[in-house]
Amino acid sequence: MFGQIYFRVLGIGCFLSMALLSSAQSKLDSLHHLNEVVVTARINKEVIPVQSLSGDKLEKLAAHSVADAIRYFSGVQIKDYGGIGGLKTVNIRSMGTNHVGVFYDGIELGNAQNGVIDLGRFSLDNMEAVTLYNGQKSAIFQPAKDFGSAGSIYLQSRTPVFREDRAYHVKATFKTGSFGVVNPSLLWEQKLSENVSASLSTEYMYTTGKYKFTYAVDGGYDTTAVRRNGDVNALRAEGGLYGKIKSGYWRTKAYFYNSERGYPGAVVRNRFSHEDRQWDTNFFFQSSFKKDFGDVYSLLLNAKYAYDYLHYLADPQKEEATMYVNNTYRQQEVYLSMANRVTLFPFWDINISADYQWNKLNANLTDFPYPRRNTALVAAATSLHFERFKLQASVLGTFVNENVASDTTSAGNKMEFTPTVITSYKPFKNIDLSLRAFYKRIFRMPTLNDLYYTFIGNIKLKPEYTNQYNVGFTYQKLSSGTWLQALNVQLDAYYNEVENKIIATPTNNFFRWTMINLGLVEIKGVDVVLQGGWKLGDNWTFDSRLSYTYQKAQDFTDKSDKDTYGGQISYIPWHSGSAILNAEYKSWELNYSFIYIGERYGISANTPHNYYLPWYTSDVSLAKKFNWKKKDFKLALEVNNILNQQYEVVRAYPMPGTNFKFILNLTI
Repeated sequence: MFGQIYFRVLGIGCFLSMALLSSAQSKLDSLHHLNEVVVTARINKEVIPVQSLSGDKLEKLAAHSVADAIRYFSGVQIKDYGGIGGLKTVNIRSMGTNHVGVFYDGIELGNAQNGVIDLGRFSLDNMEAVTLYNGQKSAIFQPAKDFGSAGSIYLQSRTPVFREDRAYHVKATFKTGSFGVVNPSLLWEQKLSENVSASLSTEYMYTTGKYKFTYAVDGGYDTTAVRRNGDVNALRAEGGLYGKIKSGYWRTKAYFYNSERGYPGAVVRNRFSHEDRQWDTNFFFQSSFKKDFGDVYSLLLNAKYAYDYLHYLADPQKEEATMYVNNTYRQQEVYLSMANRVTLFPFWDINISADYQWNKLNANLTDFPYPRRNTALVAAATSLHFERFKLQASVLGTFVNENVASDTTSAGNKMEFTPTVITSYKPFKNIDLSLRAFYKRIFRMPTLNDLYYTFIGNIKLKPEYTNQYNVGFTYQKLSSGTWLQALNVQLDAYYNEVENKIIATPTNNFFRWTMINLGLVEIKGVDVVLQGGWKLGDNWTFDSRLSYTYQKAQDFTDKSDKDTYGGQISYIPWHSGSAILNAEYKSWELNYSFIYIGERYGISANTPHNYYLPWYTSDVSLAKKFNWKKKDFKLALEVNNILNQQYEVVRAYPMPGTNFKFILNLTI
């Protein structure tokens, strides 16, 4: 009860703050700044396959979180465990959630405990761009960490921008709608001097998480029930300082997130509600410094401290079928990085990066070993870039030292070297067509849970390896004199291997599981992205984005198992796609978005019992901009799943039917 009152007071305070700020005056519209980030202009510059949504394109998606926005990228699978507060994880090209690096303002979000980042925790209110790279970023001037993921998602928060006649910028937003949502947020940017600015971003989220759904049974859907125990009370606060220096910049940010949520759980055996609860507190402080020393040498420094607290409660007094669990976990992380770029010639750069990371995990589990992990990463990279040809190559060395505080034996030390080669060629001088290819090998260290979790951890686990092969092209055409303003076509074919895949398997006692290296997965796929922009007359503009993915992801783990050998791995559809269509007329905006997930199986045993039908959703939003008393307003109405599709992304976790959201933006 106290937690609910606490959060609601904070939410009301946030909303009142927005009302008070309405007395300030400025005509700066944050959307005007964000519109300057054009996706079509970026794609051609990248050597590696890249997809990006930025600025007002994110705002028009009718998305609650970063996870909702990423669904529109090709080659991506989102595991959504239901509702606005459900866990949401991302999988790129079927290589597994733990092979995805998620970076916030250039520094990776870490979770040494289980390797999973809940993308549902990150709002779009202060997000300037969400970008996905297959392999790694095209630039070699980056920390060693950035070379270590099979796929990377970069979340870029807004950097303060001011009008010439204003020293501040304020944006207040209030959202409400289905599920009892109360969601105020505030962004305040302040110019402190000519070269220093500050920002404060706060957001409160409350939802009951309740929604009706139709329960799937053999032969169809019949039982209507209400999804319960999906409530969320969450507060996010971020503060940043941004400085300009000669030929460089510095940035410092503090991030705080606190939430209490219920876990509605799986719907099995006519059990429609669960009483599990989880409390999270996440904090990190990070800083970056970048400077060019003439035309020859550039320096990039990063530092971070992070603290994560998790409390999970399953109480049999509230739910008789539940085994009592009352566990707390505390993680700490220290991260330091230095990247050094040297320009040998105008066409030749080299980079040496060195990172250090320290992780500590404590828990109240019986016989917990209290692991400590020290990781050093060293990356050497080179780049040759000519007018029509680019070549990049890198080697990442990873050195892991592990120790435990109890009598338990540690997993020991690890040392690995993994290479990457990337190339791009533009065959025609006057046609904007780029061909590309890359090879990358990486490995994933087992998480601390994989190695040390009570009863199931296995200190003998080997690292999980991936080999990635990719060929593709990008074609771009820009025009200012015709109705077609821009056209982008991006196509990539790829082949991936995952070796020593880490899986959980039962022991002789089926009530006790353990982690083993047993898996081999081969993935073949094609990603296609088509983007276009049109203009009709002086008032009508249209934007479109279409994506399609074909994936054949097969499990070749056990030849003796005829049911699973060669089967499509769980939750990976053969066909999937999305569409985003936007129309603007003067001060009106209309947006339609569509997602399709084709047939798939719940496990690698591709039997009729495990077969899932395709599903699709359609979302629509309508917005109006206007000016009142020298202040800029935007009203928007979003309707999600307008056809009321009854579907499940993860088996037994039903998703909401038709729902709506009302949004009011005030910019001063």
